[in-house]
Amino acid sequence: MINTVVRQIAFYSFEREVHVERKNGELTAERLGEIWREVQGESLGPAIELKPGYETFWTYIPHFIHSPFYVYAYAFGDCLVNSLYAVYERSEAGFAARYLDMLAAGGTKHHAELLAPFGLDARDPSFWQGGLSVIERLIDELEALEPAA
Repeated sequence: MINTVVRQIAFYSFEREVHVERKNGELTAERLGEIWREVQGESLGPAIELKPGYETFWTYIPHFIHSPFYVYAYAFGDCLVNSLYAVYERSEAGFAARYLDMLAAGGTKHHAELLAPFGLDARDPSFWQGGLSVIERLIDELEALEPAA
């Protein structure tokens, strides 16, 4: 989940920054690398050392070239599932039937229509907080584990 949500949001941030700067003119390979390192450094934090050469790692992600801004879909999907899980955790009866109905609809309905039976609205920030709180809880559990001897 961390990889899907945090990493993909960092990828989106990289793309957004590149496109914002590109409006002002041509970007050099060096500037693209700088943007990548800045965004990744912020995302990964001080625990991860970005070594020389890392500035070109953005080039291995084909979405940046072939499907610009597609990476948001990974974070969106993961947060959506986590938000549904948060509803499941506090639901009484009927969740499974609504969930199976949602799955049966496949791609025939807009996500707003699919989420409505669960009382979820992706336009509401609390929707996203529900999904992120699931990840936060898992991180807390991980941090609470004692290191192996």
